[in-house]
This record gives sequence, structure tokens and C-alpha cells, in this order.
Amino acid sequence: MEKICPLVASEQALCVESPAPQCGFVVFGASGDLTKRKLIPALANLFKRGLLDKGFFFLGCGRKNLSDEDFRKIAAEAVGNILPAPEKFLNNFYYTAGDYGDKNFYGNIKKTLAEFDKKTDANFGRVFYLSLPPLLYPQVIQNLGQSDLNKHNSFVRLVVEKPFGRDLQSAAELNDYLSKWFIEEQVYRIDHYLGKETVQNIMMFRFANSIFEPIWNRDYIDHIQITIAESIGIETRGGYYDKSGALRDMFVNHMLSMLSLVAMEPPASFAAEHIRDEKVKFLRSIRPFSLPPQNEDIVRGQYAGENINGKNILAYRQETDVEKNSKTETYIAARLFVDNWRWQGVPFYMRTGKRLAKRVTEIAIIFKKVPHLMFASAGIDELPANTLVLKIQPKEGISLFFEAKRPGPKLCIGTLQMDFNYAEIFGTDTPDAYERLLLDCMLGDQTLFTRIDDVKIAWGLIDNVLNTWKQQDLEPFIYPAGSESFPEADAFIQKDGRNWRKISEM
Repeated sequence: MEKICPLVASEQALCVESPAPQCGFVVFGASGDLTKRKLIPALANLFKRGLLDKGFFFLGCGRKNLSDEDFRKIAAEAVGNILPAPEKFLNNFYYTAGDYGDKNFYGNIKKTLAEFDKKTDANFGRVFYLSLPPLLYPQVIQNLGQSDLNKHNSFVRLVVEKPFGRDLQSAAELNDYLSKWFIEEQVYRIDHYLGKETVQNIMMFRFANSIFEPIWNRDYIDHIQITIAESIGIETRGGYYDKSGALRDMFVNHMLSMLSLVAMEPPASFAAEHIRDEKVKFLRSIRPFSLPPQNEDIVRGQYAGENINGKNILAYRQETDVEKNSKTETYIAARLFVDNWRWQGVPFYMRTGKRLAKRVTEIAIIFKKVPHLMFASAGIDELPANTLVLKIQPKEGISLFFEAKRPGPKLCIGTLQMDFNYAEIFGTDTPDAYERLLLDCMLGDQTLFTRIDDVKIAWGLIDNVLNTWKQQDLEPFIYPAGSESFPEADAFIQKDGRNWRKISEM
């Protein structure tokens, strides 16, 4: 296969970026890993780009007893080399310690925020970020409400990390609790996958190019494959993951979010609610999964131990904080059908797994083969289907596979791959997803955040699956760590006359 790398001969960029208004972040769980690894670096990059207001502040809240200076040292490590002179940024960092169930803790937060307003002679908006285990959400939300921290002259927004519940009932209960103190317009349910440049590009690619949208339907597309493969295991998340599994951890949020962008109808405008309306309409069109004994639209697996390049990899059941006889899935392959005019009869194949051959996320649109092959009389009786690949990570870009004549004999056809690579074309790494999401939150743009009806429909799709697994108590299929795939996952798609794209070749 020959690769062609296009050049941007005449780049016509239409770019719009608004700076954040006057506001600050109040982060619960500020001494945790997410704050250091994602939130602070993202805010530092926004500061570097001049997108934060000069009065921006960051108030860390947590159980660990830290002074402002202690917290600034932690923040400085998180900033790293992003800012050559980080002092101006770090001087806006503060810390308040307390117990999440103690009303006095929230009184101290309220007092600190009032001092910020008084010092700057301005009413700064507040973004409360729950970087906490979901089990603590109700406690913090109630105390924020009872302390009137859910109200302000400017604005108050609440960012909630996934998972939002663990099934339809718990998601509905959590939302009922949340809605006692915050209205939907204040709530930002974050899914970092939606902040990735290449995920956002799905909409731009579909709706800004007239050559693709007319063929984006059942008449031209044979099927679509979405893959999120991870080469790592569960690392230090055993306690959480063993109660969650791949279906809850990846499918119900990341995978369905990407699927919605790929397959939803064109929104009336780029307005947040128009886009979110179309996502919800699409999710409502997904046919319920067919489960045993009639049929099976989902296959699940669990990784076994393996020796890879001289290194012994533990089996999932040997990982720390995992039950010795755990039946939790680390791999999911699912087939979806969508009952609407655009997609009737087109299967969507989705897979995600840990300890696979490679870390890669991609969406592959496989088009139908030519209806009549005029070259059959010359001995060419089959050609590969044209394929369009949207590469989400780690090598962000777009690839198009098509057939063309090769130099030489009169009849010589081969597959060519035309590549567009973000880093090569634009000469820079793509911004981290949290930069986009945190800025949008400050701006009040909910486009890339999940609405509650979206959440409920997604959980509703998999509730029957979870209940069936629980009732049948079946063992997941076992696959060796480092696998490309495994027989049961291959048979799952091959029964439809199709094959998975090879992860190692992505």
C-alpha cells in the first residue's frame, strides 16, 4: 500500500476563540491526581495563550491539610515547563482544608470567595469542579446548596466528572438530587473525549464539506467501526474498575458520544442546544440490544497474563484490588443498529479493551464495494472497499483508502492511502482536551458537555445488558494480554461477513 501525504497549499483558516470572562475555579479534591495531571496544566496553557482573565483565581479544597504555599508548590510541579515565568499564574492559587461533610468548611469557602470579590471590586463567576469519587457528590452538592454557594450575582457552574451513576436508576436519582440545588443550565457533565480536537473535527469534517454529507448514509456506507484500544491494564484503578468494567467505563460515555457525532443528523446551527438535541434524537433511534437466548449483540472478554518482550504481565484477576474470581469485563465488542431513515440496515461495530496490541482510537467508515466490477474478465474479481478513517489518538488525523492504477502493466490496481496528520500539517501538538472543556465551561458553552436526557438514554441502552449478565453469571471470554483480538471477538463480526480492522496496523 502506497501512502500519499497531502500538503496544505493554501490554508484558509476561519478561527474564532473567545477569552474567558471574570471567574475562578473552586476544585474539590484539589490534591488528587486529576488536578495535578490535567486541570492545572490545562489552565496554565490557557493562561499562556492569554485566554484567562487577569483576575482569575484557583481555590483548591480538600481534606489534606495544606497551606497556600504548599499548594502553590504542588501547582508549580504540575505546571512544569509550560510557563517560563509561572509566578504570576501561581500567585492566584489558594487552598482551604476541611471535611466534605462539615458545614464550617463551606462557610470558610464562602468567606474566601467573598474576600476575592471585595479585593477585586468585581463579582467573579465561580466554577465548582468535583474532582471526587461519585459517592461524595451528594454530600458536596447539598452543602454547596445549603451554604447558598449555588447562587451568585455573576454566575455559578458545577462540573461533574464521569461516571454519572452506574445504571439508569442511580443516574436518575443522582440527577434528582442535583436538581434540588442546581438547574440544568448550571451543570456541566464532562467527558474528556469530547474535548479532543479530532473528536470535535468530526462535526467540522461532516458539515463543512459538501462532498461527504451526501454519501453519509445507508446508500453508500456498508458499516462503521469504532475502536478504543488500550495497551495498558487497569493500573491503580482496580477498586473502581472491578465494580465498573468496560461497558460502564468506556461504552456508555466515550463510545456513544463519538458515535452520536458520527451519525447524528445535521444540526440547525452550531448552537449548543441544537447540537445536543440532534445527539439525543440519534440515541433514541438506537435499537435495543438483542441478548441471549435469541441472539447476542455484545461479546465481552477479560485479559489473561502473558509474557511480552520478557516482561510478565499480570492477568486481570491478579491485579491489585480485583476479586480473585472476578467476572468483570475488560473488553467489549458490540453491534448496534439504528432505526431511522439515514442508517436503516447499517451495522455499527464498536470495541474497546485493555491490554490489547496497541493504544489507538479511531473511527472507520467502510463504504460499499462497487456494484459492478468491470475488471472481472481480466482476472480481478474483488477489490477492497474504500475506507475513510478518522484517527482520534495517538496520531491525530484523517486517512482515505482508495483504489488507483499503479505504474506498469495496462491493468494494475492497488490501494493508496491519503493521509492528513495534524502534527505534520500544523507543526504543533493538538491542545489537551481539558483546555477546550475548561474554557467552554467558563464561557458558558455546553456544546461538548452531556445533557441529562443524553445520560438517561445511554444508561437505558445498557441496563438490560447489565441485568442479563448479572442473572446469567457467565464467565467472560479470556484473551492473552497484548492480543490483536481473540477468536470469539473475531467470530462476532465475521458472522456478518465482515472483519475487524487490525489494531496493529492502525
